Amino acid sequence: MQTSYTLKELPEIAVKIIKNSKHKTLLFHGEMGSGKTTLIKEIIKQLGYDGNVSSPTFSIVNEYFANEKDLMYHFDFYRIEDEEEALAIGIEDYFNKNAWCFIEWPKNVENLLPLDSVEIHIEIINEQTRKLEIL
Repeated sequence: MQTSYTLKELPEIAVKIIKNSKHKTLLFHGEMGSGKTTLIKEIIKQLGYDGNVSSPTFSIVNEYFANEKDLMYHFDFYRIEDEEEALAIGIEDYFNKNAWCFIEWPKNVENLLPLDSVEIHIEIINEQTRKLEIL
């Protein structure tokens, strides 16, 4: 799937991603400021979480629980310097749960990622528009 969107269209894009994802591990690729965190926040909201969603830049992972059934983990591996750090936080345990895993900067832990992941690439078109490609 490939499309472009604006912030106004974010809710419907999030719903499309949820419905079209063959797996619950989503890998978000894009340069700094491309909107990875903004899109993940909207996906978490569309999955039913109504609390505050924040970036896990310093905590590395945030956990959310919605509708008494959907467990979600939001990872930000931007600050990870080697895969040993990810192993130390128990990354494998997170992946072995039947939970949604939203991962920013997946290249920093690429050897640890599940093979059955969905790749999401975000590209900045202009200040208001992003190009989205799901592989």
